[in-house]
Amino acid sequence: MIARFLFGKSQLLLGGTLAALVWANLAPDTYAPFEHALHFWVNDIGMVFFFAIAAKEVFEATLPGGPLSSMRTAGLPLLAAAGGMVGPAATFVLLASRWGQPALLNGWAVPCATDIAFSALIARFIFGPRHPAVPFLLMLAIADDAMGLIVLAAFYPSGPLRLGEGALLMAAALGLAWALRRRNVASFWPYVLGAGALSWLALFRGGLHPALAMVPIVPFMPHAPRDLGVLDAEEELQPDTLNRFEHWWHRPVEMVLGAFGLVNAGVPFGGSGRGTWLVLVAILIGKPLGIGLTTWLGRALSLEIDRGISAGDVVVAGTVAAIGFTVALFFATAAFADGALLEEVKMGALFSFAAAPLSVGLAWALGVGRFRQTAAN
Repeated sequence: MIARFLFGKSQLLLGGTLAALVWANLAPDTYAPFEHALHFWVNDIGMVFFFAIAAKEVFEATLPGGPLSSMRTAGLPLLAAAGGMVGPAATFVLLASRWGQPALLNGWAVPCATDIAFSALIARFIFGPRHPAVPFLLMLAIADDAMGLIVLAAFYPSGPLRLGEGALLMAAALGLAWALRRRNVASFWPYVLGAGALSWLALFRGGLHPALAMVPIVPFMPHAPRDLGVLDAEEELQPDTLNRFEHWWHRPVEMVLGAFGLVNAGVPFGGSGRGTWLVLVAILIGKPLGIGLTTWLGRALSLEIDRGISAGDVVVAGTVAAIGFTVALFFATAAFADGALLEEVKMGALFSFAAAPLSVGLAWALGVGRFRQTAAN
């Protein structure tokens, strides 16, 4: 279940992040070789399974009954997610150009990210678990994840492009996944160790990021005929291959994310600079502005939204979505080589946590969620 995975994974991720910050600032000479030694294993192999679970949630959301299964239900979240990416990207590019920082332009996607785990936690704190703004934010974040996977594959190659070789290997991977599905193979291991390994090799040899290896394989796994919903506890009981894959990898991915924080978040506090403030301004202003404007546009076009979601709820939810963290850090490492620019942009991704207290303050000021009665009194 998405809620169980997302809310559970946060503790080790946060612990790894804090440990990295302390280590990198107190003993940078020992942190740097540690980070370099594990970077490939964590970012290019371990994160395969994080993106696989993200892809699972995106795919299930497109099944009958899912929030992205039809334009009637998916229209507004998709539009808002697009606005939540275009807004910060445009703000980043505009500011980088105006400040004369062309070397930073490749980081335009970093502020587009939404960390679904921490955003969902803050949203549940502000609105409570039953408020319609919470599933709206989750649907938006799922769509954001889908777009982010496309951006990562299209704009951030991991090496020299060899698309012909990669395409041949990927065709073999997809053919194997199709054959496994055709034979109704119920175990997820052949999909992972067979088709997934071939897909990883295809992306690696093709020059694309191999962390996306399981993304095209996930839809081939036998799955439930319909989506139960992003917060339905019954999903934990589903016996299909895709849900068993998520249940088995839930704990290992938590450890992978702890390692991801430990390997990627070690930024010296003196490493902030123009890149830090570019990311921070772009995500804290561009993200809620883009989500707010496109949600308003969607309502004007009569796209469906729960009547219990007010304009103030959208403003707060858009600000909550500005917590970039995990995916923002990953985009930063994909966009920049080691050096001062990477440290600056990583610091901006970490500082995006400022969206959490900012969103709580906005909720209090606007009388949203748990602050509705307090503000009224």
